[in-house]
Amino acid sequence: MNGAHDLGGMHGFGPINPEADEPVFHHEWERRILALTLASGAMGRWNIDKSRYARENQLPAQYLANSYYQTWLVGLEKLLLEAGLISAEELASGQSTEALSEDLAGKVLKAEMVAGALSRGDRFRMDDDVAAKFTVGERVQVLNNHPTHHTRAPRYVRGHCGVVAQDHGVFVFADANAQGKKVPQRIYSVCFTAQDLWGPDAVAKDCVYVDLWDGHLEAAAV
Repeated sequence: MNGAHDLGGMHGFGPINPEADEPVFHHEWERRILALTLASGAMGRWNIDKSRYARENQLPAQYLANSYYQTWLVGLEKLLLEAGLISAEELASGQSTEALSEDLAGKVLKAEMVAGALSRGDRFRMDDDVAAKFTVGERVQVLNNHPTHHTRAPRYVRGHCGVVAQDHGVFVFADANAQGKKVPQRIYSVCFTAQDLWGPDAVAKDCVYVDLWDGHLEAAAV
């Protein structure tokens, strides 16, 4: 989707000033929001791409005013309400009115399970035999569309051409996964020159590599 979260290539936000010795959490409530998000996700009512969409789908002023974990909290509240796991009244009061169902009670994320849950980085790879639409060295173009749902194609590369640098294999298509659809597609690392993206004044030797799915790409015009 086109939202305030998609900041690639945008101007006017000033320099990035990294915080020296930045802690993982600035406040104790941030640690709790991360824990609540992980524990709630373990119930299996949504996937990671749907949770990303819940965080992205805010009014720009609200998104830009929020801190990182405030945005996580907004997304978690949306997901819990949409899944019917809490009511608006429970959210407002901070008090649960119903006990956890037996089905959900069996999906509690226990402390000893957290490390394993966080380390499952390859869980979106799929075994489906999907033929490659593009080959390494082929010039491709990113579709210039503006979906209203979650997309992993950054706005600043849409409509631009690049060269396939690597075929990573078959994974869940994130854009469809956010809508509850398991669609296997190949992911390619696509190289864009800085001048292709930013114009002739960009440094000629610079380039950007972006991982994109079949559903984001088409063959470049000759």
